This record gives sequence, C-alpha cells and structure tokens, in this order.
Amino acid sequence: MAGLLDRIRRAHRPPFHTLSPEMARAAYGVAAEVLDFPRAPLARVQAVTVPVGAGVNCPARLYAPSHERLPVMLYLHGGGFVIGGLDTHDSLCRQFALRAGVAVLSLDYRLAPEHRFPCAVEDSFGALQWLAGEGATQLGLDGRRLAVGGDSAGGTLSAVCALLARDAGLPLALQLLITPGTTAHCDTRSHEVFANGFLLESDSIRWFFDQYIDVAHRTDWRFAPLLAPDVDGVARACFVLAECDPLVDEGVAYADRLRAAGVPVDLELYRGVTHDFIKLGRVLPESELAQAAAAQVLREALLG
Repeated sequence: MAGLLDRIRRAHRPPFHTLSPEMARAAYGVAAEVLDFPRAPLARVQAVTVPVGAGVNCPARLYAPSHERLPVMLYLHGGGFVIGGLDTHDSLCRQFALRAGVAVLSLDYRLAPEHRFPCAVEDSFGALQWLAGEGATQLGLDGRRLAVGGDSAGGTLSAVCALLARDAGLPLALQLLITPGTTAHCDTRSHEVFANGFLLESDSIRWFFDQYIDVAHRTDWRFAPLLAPDVDGVARACFVLAECDPLVDEGVAYADRLRAAGVPVDLELYRGVTHDFIKLGRVLPESELAQAAAAQVLREALLG
C-alpha cells in the first residue's frame, strides 16, 4: 500500500478538489479500474432503465452469473456523490455477482452539483422500491430476496436505504457497507490522523460535501446516518473497513450503534490499507480477501 501511494504521488495527479466536477469525473473514469481485477465474463450483463419516482429514470446495469430467477443486490457506487458511475464500478459489481452467485443491479444515480442532496437518496431508495416490486419481475429476478450495498458515498446511501426500507416495511436481507461515511462534520480522530497522504484527502472530502449538500443540512440523517433517531430493526449489516481511512472511525461507530440496537453485524477491518482498497485487486491481496468475504456474507444472506 505504501509503495502504491508513493507511485501515485510521483504521478502528480491533480487532486479532485482542484478540478471542476466534469474534470474530476473524467479523471476518475480514466483511473478507476486501472488497478482493479479484469472484468469477469458473466452470463448476463444488461443495460436497464430504472424509474425512481417523480418522472425520473436512472440508467442501471444488471449483472448475473446465470439467467435463473436469482435474488438481487442494488449496488450504489462511491465517488463522493459527485463522481463515479456504471463504468467505474463495473469490475467490482461483476466480482460480487460471480462470487456470491446473485444478481447485482448497479444504479447510475444523479450526481451533484447538478443534482444536490437529497436527489441521490431519492434515486437510490426509489430504485430499491422498484426492485422490491415490479422491477424484479420485469428482470426475471426474485425481489423477495433483496440486499443493498455500496462503497464510500454509496455505502452512506446504502445505510440510509436500509433505514428507509425499515420505515416502509420493505424486507431487506442485508446492507453491505464498504468504507461508508456516516457522520456530518468529518470530526472523528481518523479524519485528523489520515487527513493527507492516504489516497482520500481531507480537502477532497470537503470539496465533495460542498458540491453535494449545504452546511445547514448536514445534520439530516439521510446524509449522516449515525444521526438517525433510531436504528432498531434495520437489516443485517456487513461492514468492510480500511484501517488507514479518514472514514474508518465513523464506520466503526455506526457498526457499534447497530450492534447496540440488536442488529446482526459482520465487520472486517483490513489493516494497512486505505479508502478504496477494495478496487485495487491487481496490487493488493487484501482487496481479493475483502471481495471474497463480502460476497460470502451476501451469499449467506440471499441464498441461505
């Protein structure tokens, strides 16, 4: 990991917070899968249009290892609510579908600053509701066996969707939370310790947040799920955390809160790696370990 960080520094890539959103998206799109596993072949990879509510439709991509009526996970990509999309997380979604033996629907939710908070939340939960109903039927999937998952900002959205699903009476088998953000103000100890030099920089986090949400709204639990009034009765959670990540403390804090509420929690903390490590499979053995472990929990939750 240290060697990789050194190579990144020597490449002199401009940090996201020095770029426009359009430039940041282009830069991330070029680099996102360079160190990820090659895209695994699957029996089914299909472009989908998902109605998420209020006349809004989002592009999505379905991955499945077979044409059977499989259970499905809605996947919400990372990227600080500003960057990322179907192509930046294509390899990761293929790996989850292949390793877990389930379908994965990756959602291209609307991004900030063009679509600020709570648009990403509304798109994500709208897609989950659609999958739980007519969507799964249209796709030949089993919407009664349903999970939600995501990394980074997508992990935040997944945690929020799990809370909204509980409130709506929508059965959910699992929430897969990979290096999620859960707090409002970046004020944990890990934000201080890993502020610079560990892939995800504090200035970039602030830039992502400024693009996405006004300061006055950041105590809304749909942005910071650790601030939710209660978490009782939410779906089983699987946390994948990185030791050298500004977000690690808030991930642990949210897992602790779920445990205290009696929610079943699986948590794995991968030592010596940074944020986004799960997408670095070509160079980090921890990436493959994390993908395999998360897929095993997903398989157990959806296939028994």
